[in-house]
Amino acid sequence: MEDLLAGIAQNGFSIAVAAYLLIRMESRLEGLSQAIQELKLAIVEEGRRG
Repeated sequence: MEDLLAGIAQNGFSIAVAAYLLIRMESRLEGLSQAIQELKLAIVEEGRRG
């Protein structure tokens, strides 16, 4: 148990930064997925017209 706490103490900052970046990146990935979906629909619509 002490080894676990020592490991967390040594790597805590790195873990916190990684978690923060993952949380921020998640929202950006959701926005990117939405934009790709909209682009796909626009391409399909354009294909039907042409």
